[in-house]
Amino acid sequence: MRIGLDGIPLCAAKTGVGHYTFELARALSVQAPQTDFQLLSPHRFHYPKAGEAAWPANLSATQARARRWERFWFAVGLPRLLRRQSFDLFHGTNYEVPLGWRGPSVLTIHDLSLFRFPHTHERRLVWRARWRWPLMTRAARMIITPTEYIRREVVQYLKIAPEKVVAIHEAPRPTFGPQARAETLEIRQRLGVADDFILFVGTVEPRKNLQTLVRAYAELLRQSDFAPQLVIAGQKGWLVDEWLARVASSDLAGRVHFTGYVSEEELRALYASCRVFVYPSLYEGFGLPPLEAMACGAPVVASRIGSHEEVLGHAAQLFDAENATELAAVLARLLGDNGERQVLLEAGLRHAKEFTWERATHLTWEVYEEARRRREAA
Repeated sequence: MRIGLDGIPLCAAKTGVGHYTFELARALSVQAPQTDFQLLSPHRFHYPKAGEAAWPANLSATQARARRWERFWFAVGLPRLLRRQSFDLFHGTNYEVPLGWRGPSVLTIHDLSLFRFPHTHERRLVWRARWRWPLMTRAARMIITPTEYIRREVVQYLKIAPEKVVAIHEAPRPTFGPQARAETLEIRQRLGVADDFILFVGTVEPRKNLQTLVRAYAELLRQSDFAPQLVIAGQKGWLVDEWLARVASSDLAGRVHFTGYVSEEELRALYASCRVFVYPSLYEGFGLPPLEAMACGAPVVASRIGSHEEVLGHAAQLFDAENATELAAVLARLLGDNGERQVLLEAGLRHAKEFTWERATHLTWEVYEEARRRREAA
């Protein structure tokens, strides 16, 4: 059997969707060694070859030689490729599936932030999603969401039959785990990170609610004797230039440190050595960084939103997403109580082990089989 997966999320520096695509493709290939898996894209992208980084031999990448169809990839180029090479199924890992292809396709919808929080996105992306996503959901035989919380939203907002949508939890990358603090020193020094620091990881964009985090951090410095560095690791997104300029010109300029995009090795070191990991996002489909931080032994503080309550449970300290005072109080308490911080750390380590890519791929394969059954029945 031949299965295609959307390779476009791997054409740039990987963020959440890229990591999902990469880990899912690798784990699926290990689970089904007799199946030919191909990552398909009209753009050039890099990935390990067979034999490198435990990369399965039955997983390959195909860059289409159809530059003229690049603008119409999902409407023309991809359907032509799938028909020509006789693919049995396609998995759109990033909101898009081929239009007009008669074979079964599975669509992953990571969240509905473009619908629920349109003011945190560029207007053109919101407009595009509003007319394009209904087309994609109709074209897909089955839909995957990362949480039950998002599954309910997809059914409600996109008017999808509940039996067509399945929630499958993601998992931390297998390379993430605790690391001795001494082993992180060289990386922290290279990145300009202090010994004592609070960490956030993610794209710097409005939905991540970094304004509340910085306000809470300023309140922590004013009202306590604690003076950790605040480290924000991640690439710059959209609609944040004005806010970044305000931070740079404020009294916090020397204390809030932006590392930019970091590698997997660097990220593991930061997770494993931070005093507290904070994720104040207003809205998430899953929220992978907090779970990855738990896997590396970081005590986690996260906003009290639907996906975090489902994924993180009681292993994280939750706070009102827009209450900077509450967040400052939580941080002060954890920084001042090594015992409570250790309890949270150990709870996170146990909790993160409950999420594996093996389980995610097993459930994903069941969705593939259901999509094929529905195609045959139609």
